[in-house]
Amino acid sequence: MKIIEAIFAGSSTRVEQKPKERLPEIAFIGRSNVGKSSLINMLTGTKKLAMTSATPGKTKLVNHFRINRKWYLVDLPGYGYAKMPVKEKEKLEAIIRDYLNHSEELKHLFVLVDSRHDMQKADIDFLTEIAGSTIPFSIIFTKGDKMGPVARENQIQSNLRQIGPMLDGAELEHFASSSETSLGKEEILNFIDNLLKN
Repeated sequence: MKIIEAIFAGSSTRVEQKPKERLPEIAFIGRSNVGKSSLINMLTGTKKLAMTSATPGKTKLVNHFRINRKWYLVDLPGYGYAKMPVKEKEKLEAIIRDYLNHSEELKHLFVLVDSRHDMQKADIDFLTEIAGSTIPFSIIFTKGDKMGPVARENQIQSNLRQIGPMLDGAELEHFASSSETSLGKEEILNFIDNLLKN
């Protein structure tokens, strides 16, 4: 798949506020500062579609971007903020849950995990919850350019073993990515293309 048009279509805090035009939705979520905005910009071939920042927690709404007039790329708020006030954290969690539980157009959820480190408790807690739901999901391991291919693959396999028990033996689709080198771009876009065709 080649993305030739990516247009911001609207922000919302509730599913009923989504863009009126109903199209298939592919959503992205991850722990704060995992590189989600950079990944979205890399996939869409733009530099400013999703707002990037060194300060975690800039995405506080559900943002819809209409891609090629055929589907929405959905940028969800992050999870696992360490320094956010409890009430603000609960508000973000409510926004995320409302979308994941009630968006009938959601076709797939990409959960982003930093490829350089062991999964944190916030990652495992979120993945455990998603694995127990009916939402189809896969993992994108970000920042893949920060280590060599062998070390990166070893770390990814270690992380996959961590969450293996919650998958009941199911094969989990996963990707290594880098917004700096475009690692994984073609594989992720082809995967989305196949999802939309099926």
